[in-house]
Amino acid sequence: MSQKVTRRQFLNYSLMGVGSFMVAGMVLPMGRFAVDPLFQSDAEGSMIQTSISADDITEEPTQVDFSFIQQDGWYESEVTDFAWVYRDGDEIIALSPVCKHLGCTVSWATDDANPERFYCPCHNGLYEKNGNNVPGTPPTGPLDQYEVGVSDGYLTIGQIFPNELV
Repeated sequence: MSQKVTRRQFLNYSLMGVGSFMVAGMVLPMGRFAVDPLFQSDAEGSMIQTSISADDITEEPTQVDFSFIQQDGWYESEVTDFAWVYRDGDEIIALSPVCKHLGCTVSWATDDANPERFYCPCHNGLYEKNGNNVPGTPPTGPLDQYEVGVSDGYLTIGQIFPNELV
């Protein structure tokens, strides 16, 4: 006694199977996204130590290079970046070199007409020493600021955040 499957039952089984695979394809990644943070290891620390002594930092902004490990998917790479660092009284200030207009790199005192300002060569953007954008120039906002600290006498640089000096 063999039991025959009707055309209607075959289509019903096929559609239910395909629908189940489609639902699983949507639900499983969402479940992984929700559960994945539980399995991530804690960060060792967010401050990156530089090779610059905190005593060597002056009131003139200088370029300070720092490196960190960046993970893109399964690929890890060492990235070198820099910040403009200067001293304002007893406080150490570190500003991002990325212009808010188009993301170009700003430099300190390279424009002869504005020797005490940050200058963006892409569209003649100007920033004050504290990172505030000069009105009437292309930048749409102030330069971002880095979290700074001192560890064993050396400058440490941390997370980037919106400028609080302006």
